[in-house]
Amino acid sequence: MMTIIANMLYENAQFPAPIDELAPWLDMRLPPLDAVAAALQAQTKRRFLKTHLPLHALPFYDECRYIVVGRDARDVFMSIVNHHRSYTDEVYTNLAKYDAKLGRPFPRDLGDVHEMWRLWMTESWFDNETDGYPYWSHLTHCQSWWDFKHLPNILFVHFNDLLSDTAVEIKRVADYLSIAIDGNRLEEILERVSFNRMKQDFAQINAKASWVFRDGADSFMYKGTNGRWHDVLSESELELYNDAVARVLTLDAAHWLENGGRVS
Repeated sequence: MMTIIANMLYENAQFPAPIDELAPWLDMRLPPLDAVAAALQAQTKRRFLKTHLPLHALPFYDECRYIVVGRDARDVFMSIVNHHRSYTDEVYTNLAKYDAKLGRPFPRDLGDVHEMWRLWMTESWFDNETDGYPYWSHLTHCQSWWDFKHLPNILFVHFNDLLSDTAVEIKRVADYLSIAIDGNRLEEILERVSFNRMKQDFAQINAKASWVFRDGADSFMYKGTNGRWHDVLSESELELYNDAVARVLTLDAAHWLENGGRVS
């Protein structure tokens, strides 16, 4: 989504900086926040940011537009497994330094994929959540925004729809952001945000990839597909998912997070 928006704002991919610097992930705890804020303040073009925070953890501004990207939690888990196992030693070292201040070390070894799943579905990193350990609750995040889906400055976009009808979803995001794109520009954006092209151009997208992940873009952009959990999780393990969904999500939010589709 960040790459899509960057290509809407900057024609011919003439980004003044890598996308992860243009649109920093503000709640990531490694970069110095003062430096990130100063770089944002210096930007003169329309700005866009990334966050994984639930709505109740953010100030909300009527003049801003928010895009919520959803994905089936079981698919998100498969991505998290890959990411967690791919961090460099330097990242873990820096996380340890940061977390020492909190008195709660970030765990490096979470066991095999089945133990990781059990922890992710039944324990939490934050006191006000019931799942997501050692990250955030994907389910709580979705529900927090879903409760305010009626607001005109919140748009829901699902990973499934981005995969199955990319052009339509890009046009929908452009209309929502009041960005005019004609047919030629749409085709250019479609080509630039394809999986293979993004992997090829990843230095323009995430300048820190080789610092964060052992294999850089190959680790971050691993598969980009859905359904890999079918061959990994057992029926009893999926019951943990059903229990977590029942605790956190309303029926309509759960249906959308699993399937996608337009949100009204």
